[in-house]
Amino acid sequence: MSVATSLPAGPREHRLADLSPRKIVAELDRHVVGQGRAKRAVAIALRDRWRRQRLPRELAREITPKNILMIGPTGVGKTEIARRLARLTDAPFIKVEASKFTEVGYVGRDVDSIARDLVEAAIRLVKEERRARVMDRAATAAEEKLVDLLVKATALDPVTGTAGITEGRDRIRRDLREGRYETRDVELEVTDDRTPQISVMTPQGVEEMGIDLPGMLPGLFGGPKKKKAKLPVSDARPLLLEAEADALTDEATVPQEAIRRVEETGIVFLDEIDKIAGREGSRGGPDVSREGVQRDLLPLVEGTTVKTKHGLVRTDHVLFVAAGAFHVARPSDLIPELQGRFPIRVELDALSEDDLVRILTEPEHALPKQAASLLSADGIDVVFEREGLSAIAAAAAELNRNLENIGARRLHTILEKVLEEVSFAGPDAAGARVVIDAAYVGRALSDLVKNRDLSRFVL
Repeated sequence: MSVATSLPAGPREHRLADLSPRKIVAELDRHVVGQGRAKRAVAIALRDRWRRQRLPRELAREITPKNILMIGPTGVGKTEIARRLARLTDAPFIKVEASKFTEVGYVGRDVDSIARDLVEAAIRLVKEERRARVMDRAATAAEEKLVDLLVKATALDPVTGTAGITEGRDRIRRDLREGRYETRDVELEVTDDRTPQISVMTPQGVEEMGIDLPGMLPGLFGGPKKKKAKLPVSDARPLLLEAEADALTDEATVPQEAIRRVEETGIVFLDEIDKIAGREGSRGGPDVSREGVQRDLLPLVEGTTVKTKHGLVRTDHVLFVAAGAFHVARPSDLIPELQGRFPIRVELDALSEDDLVRILTEPEHALPKQAASLLSADGIDVVFEREGLSAIAAAAAELNRNLENIGARRLHTILEKVLEEVSFAGPDAAGARVVIDAAYVGRALSDLVKNRDLSRFVL
């Protein structure tokens, strides 16, 4: 029985097999607070992709992904759920704003660029994975190159003269590993492989294209430009490591693998889809192409073939996750054909004060932990008390109620205001211990809380 994928199961495939919907939700819980319904929907959609790959090829072709429409105010976790989902599975992922696309014939990007950008993201992903697999061998080869360069540099040293060679390669290698040569200059050849970028009009729209003239006319240009440069060992090491990793990976098959990855596991997050909702002609002005954008999106979401510079890519099994606040428009304002292509609809809840407290305390890399780590670089010990975090969350909730509700993003603004003084002090406060409690937060926000007009602009 033939199955949808005949490739040997690698570490990535084994990881997908172990990710049950319950485990996916548990992993998302580490980074996103609440929104259980949205997490369950994306977990099921992700598991369905793995299930489809286990089916006979003929049946797998007929099963299309259940695209998801997330409805909820800004700052509640819509984008973060989709981004974390892609990282969890090492899937090609791009986030695009639906409002920046225009109908064909208007000035702006056309929707086919979504598929092209997704292929580019997949190529970067495949290259990083392949480099990671050969990094140990590349590091060994780069170290040998550095030893060769140091032997040469030592032999030409005007102080030590040629007698430096007698130190032996083993001693130089040992000293190199101990960091004794980090500031020593070595001479190596570097390649200028930059490709000129020009904007050209193509059938797909205006795109930035690289014209590789030396590659097309090697007899005329004589190959890539190389030049000798003197660099300290600390700067030369990453260049040599990258060159050795590229030499050990099969660059020719990267586009093929990237396109396969896009077609099987690609994820597109369409943000602000509510901004293109509404019937054409219902409003005048520059919004006349909104319905046209929806109609252009339709074949991409339904499944079509898009021409890219790396080859043809089919979007039949790309998962589309759309999101919008829908404050003014409604999901029913989308054209019926596009509505039907997002069968799973999930409403995300606005964040309460308790949710904001959880966002400050529960995630693995919560905002207070990030802020404390940044200030520790200046030798400042910042400690967040539970009462202080509750005060920050209470201030954010109040401002969201009284001003525009921007969800968890309000926490960034308030946290920066609370830490403004100690952040400005920087190294001058090295060795200090700062306790962020309720009183500290109250003092930091007192002026803004009193002056409502000022807080409207600052917070």
